[in-house]
Amino acid sequence: MQIKAQQLEAALQKSLAPVYLICGEEPQQMVGLSDLIRHSAKSKGFTTREIFFVDKIFDWKQINVSADTFSLFADKKIIDIRLPTGTPGVEGAKALTAYCQRPPEDTLLLITAGKIGRDSQKSAWYQAIDKIGCVIQVWPLTGQDLLRWIQDRMQQRGIVPEPGAVKLLVDRVEGNLLAAAQEIEKLYVLYGSGTLSTRQIIDVVADNSRYDVFKLVESAMAGQVDKVLKILSSLKAEGIASAIVLWALTRETRLLIAYKAAQGQGEKELILKKNGVWGERKQLLDSSAKRLTHTELNQVLILGAKADRQIKGQQQGDAWETLLEASLVLASVLVLDETG
Repeated sequence: MQIKAQQLEAALQKSLAPVYLICGEEPQQMVGLSDLIRHSAKSKGFTTREIFFVDKIFDWKQINVSADTFSLFADKKIIDIRLPTGTPGVEGAKALTAYCQRPPEDTLLLITAGKIGRDSQKSAWYQAIDKIGCVIQVWPLTGQDLLRWIQDRMQQRGIVPEPGAVKLLVDRVEGNLLAAAQEIEKLYVLYGSGTLSTRQIIDVVADNSRYDVFKLVESAMAGQVDKVLKILSSLKAEGIASAIVLWALTRETRLLIAYKAAQGQGEKELILKKNGVWGERKQLLDSSAKRLTHTELNQVLILGAKADRQIKGQQQGDAWETLLEASLVLASVLVLDETG
């Protein structure tokens, strides 16, 4: 059965399907829908989850083994398959078709995939899933759908935008949901929950400056010290709030720490997908994780905490100087430890 993304929550309240297929090219929506399914399943006793990333050497027999394995600690499990190409190949098609013919009662199969073409939608494996489960095709949001998504995201943070404020944000992000989510987080960090004016959005979101905080973080992660110095100086001169710079630096540092930990556990693709990281940013994250040590990353967070206290007037010193130190550490420049 095919349903729209906005119908999923109501469908989950009625019952759980044995199989869910979420496919498309909008990772921010796909992550949210997957989280919704997992949360609903967990409330119904599906407390165990196994994640499989499908690549060229993936053995589809693992799916049958997982489905047949009895757990001593939980009687229900989620098999979470990540299929980035949108096609399972010959062996995968056979495995999925066979699974759907006799789905285990104590197992929920969740598949997230790239865009699936019309020809693949006529295939046996796709039709088998459509027959017993739910298929949700995710498309880029436009018009009222995009407005509604941004309004809902703001509401989750307790932000009440003035009339026209959401439209201004929509125009700024040009349909990029990840960018929209980041802008909303910046607004929340700076203003907190409550009413948000159009003027406040213009001050923070409108792209009036040559450089922004994301360019600063990217330059630091790339080890481009000259750019770090230039961009940070520009941000300060243009009156960008230091709290926004702090948020961007610490956010990326925590992502790097999580990514390094996930590498050792074989779950780095999960971290990338969850945070909407792809393309050049994925390469930058990977190279930074290899270059930076846990000690250096923790030092960035320590300096971030110091800057936070300075911004709030709880500690003497210039928060911008501390943010410069944190940026240089992220760029692998040796900085004397004066964080006390």
